Amino acid sequence: MSTVVHTDRYARVIDISKRVRWEIERDVIRGRRFDYTKTFLPASLSLVDELTFLTPDQQRRLSQVQGRTYAYIFGLVERFIAAKVSDLGRTHAFGDQVAFEAMVRMTDEELKHQELFRRLEAMMAATMPPGYQMTAEPNAVAHAVLGASNWAVLALTLDIELFTQAHYRASIEPDTNLSELWKDVFLFHWKEESQHAVLDEIELQREDARLDKAGRDAAVGDLIHLVGAVDGILQAQAKADTAYFGRICGMAGHGEQMAQIEAGVLKAYRWQYIVSGVMEPRFQKVLFALLDDEQAARIQQALAPLTYAVPARPEMPLPMAA
Repeated sequence: MSTVVHTDRYARVIDISKRVRWEIERDVIRGRRFDYTKTFLPASLSLVDELTFLTPDQQRRLSQVQGRTYAYIFGLVERFIAAKVSDLGRTHAFGDQVAFEAMVRMTDEELKHQELFRRLEAMMAATMPPGYQMTAEPNAVAHAVLGASNWAVLALTLDIELFTQAHYRASIEPDTNLSELWKDVFLFHWKEESQHAVLDEIELQREDARLDKAGRDAAVGDLIHLVGAVDGILQAQAKADTAYFGRICGMAGHGEQMAQIEAGVLKAYRWQYIVSGVMEPRFQKVLFALLDDEQAARIQQALAPLTYAVPARPEMPLPMAA
């Protein structure tokens, strides 16, 4: 019975994938350029409004630096997601052909997303002041992540693809003051990521069914390690982005304010890439349904130092799982 249900879910993903299919130049970029008179990331994600000593112009420019990193980080994580989905797709190759097609389509879409974000970076590199630094190399990150268990990689991937949707629906879509091109990028990205999250959930549950308690204990440890590694990337990028912002806005000599900016950017990145995802109700429902009380407690304890990273006025006022 479960096989029939999953086949039907894979089939629905394929159907929607065909209907929302888009192309980078034809549908998203359309010959446009970024409008630097407008914000990129809304304040509910960038948290720039919490840095009250910044002028509106400085807040806008910091949102653009964070927006550049937002696109870069998505391109970074989709390197390992595409590789993992390709691997998992092969496990369906001589079985459920509907599932196989769904996974192949997801791999193709993730590769397209990587190309989109490379295009965006080239466009921003040509029009923003020089000196921006990407602190993590995509292939190195992918190799490190893919050394973890399938269960942990799938749980992390589900988290990422669910917070993508939450960010778009709660923060990006309602904001009428964003650069139109930047906003459209994440509209089209959201359309396909919505279906990817369905596949992540199915594959995570499929992988979980193979594990005994000891295997799941080890997988939980892998997931905690991956979240820690993500946080390490965010710390390095927050430091680099703060230094870049300080140079382009003439604030590099303002030591106390620069320290506050770095702390604010790190808080924003932890909110964007970790906390908003683990607070997402669907993620909590799927993940914690797979865990016993001890395993759930290990994850909550590992996340506890990061839970401060919630906006002062969150648009997603969601409780952590108890």
